[in-house]
Amino acid sequence: MKNVILITLDTLRQDALGCDGQNNVLTPFIDSLQSKCLKFTKHQATGPYTQASFPGILTSSYFLDYGVPGKLSVQRTLISEPLKHAGITTVAFHSNPYLCGFLGWNRGWDKFYDSMEEEVSPESPFIKGDVLNKKVDGWLSTQYLPVSAKRLFLWVHYMDAHEPYMPPQKYIDLVDPAIKLAPEEMFKLFLDVLKRRDATDKTKVALLRKLYEARVREVDDHIRELFGLLKKYHLLDDSSIIITSDHGDEFGEHGGLSHDDKMYAELINTPLLIYDSHREIGETCDLVVSNVDIPPTIVSLFGLDPENNFQGHSLLPLENYPSNGCFGEALDQRSKRGGDIEKDVYFYRQNDLKIIYRANLDQWEMYDLKSDPIELNNIIDSSSEASWLKNKLNLRVRRWQNKPM
Repeated sequence: MKNVILITLDTLRQDALGCDGQNNVLTPFIDSLQSKCLKFTKHQATGPYTQASFPGILTSSYFLDYGVPGKLSVQRTLISEPLKHAGITTVAFHSNPYLCGFLGWNRGWDKFYDSMEEEVSPESPFIKGDVLNKKVDGWLSTQYLPVSAKRLFLWVHYMDAHEPYMPPQKYIDLVDPAIKLAPEEMFKLFLDVLKRRDATDKTKVALLRKLYEARVREVDDHIRELFGLLKKYHLLDDSSIIITSDHGDEFGEHGGLSHDDKMYAELINTPLLIYDSHREIGETCDLVVSNVDIPPTIVSLFGLDPENNFQGHSLLPLENYPSNGCFGEALDQRSKRGGDIEKDVYFYRQNDLKIIYRANLDQWEMYDLKSDPIELNNIIDSSSEASWLKNKLNLRVRRWQNKPM
């Protein structure tokens, strides 16, 4: 392929997609792409929130590789860097402050828009997807000639599904037309319930879930519009398009809300689709794969040599992918600004077995995801597999202690 497009959807649970979950009304456009997609059913994020997950998606490395994260370490290689070195045009549009240029995420981009100079509000803290699409349209129309011989890597990240959930009424109507809330009522629900992580009122939690689903339906329309732009500029038939998410959101499944330092399916299971307009039939892959595999896959799609600093493996061709299991890690972000390095948590998944370790509590959990996909039955004390999984995960626990930050 001449071009690669990476579309990342903040806070999108895997089961929010109709093609991956039980709901067939939230993502009609993404679902319509399935006949042209390779879909991964067991894709794992490397962490449960943006700062922990995006090092995997854009640098094929792990959150705590260099101690308490601050600015992006110069020892990490952003996917944009080897691509730009190879003469590929690299362009990014997003509005997530954790991925801004000030923190070092702007290395290697010919065009990097992070929205940090735009005015936002507490009710609408991110640039909306339709505005991002207009910026993509403007750049493509003035800065990039579709007939150009130069290849393109375009990354677009949408924040629309992120809290606070304040969707337009037309999207609420598509999810549940019985819900009639003024914007100030939705924002109050965010302040009083979600922001406080108060999951005690199940009715309010269910209402938050509906509002979240309405935002997912909204972002699906933004993806539809972006595909229209790619078609308009004759890029659609000459591009591989990767669609994924950095993490999900919790709605009381394990007693909480939002996305903090938990390692359960509602936060870690994320969608991953690779679209190819020339594909004649959709394909599903049930291997456990990680978002650290995304940068090596992009390099492979461009036909470049592997990047030595990447820790993941290309997902293409599938027959060459080594099924070695997936790791993830996080810090407690709420007790200390930037994350508390003494409150670290890790997970490792091999096939359908998953183990979780909270280092500060010396607390282990283990789940058989085949029989217990929602992770409610901790089998750490009864499983004969626990010992080797502990040994596997212990290799990564606090490995940063002897490394420069």
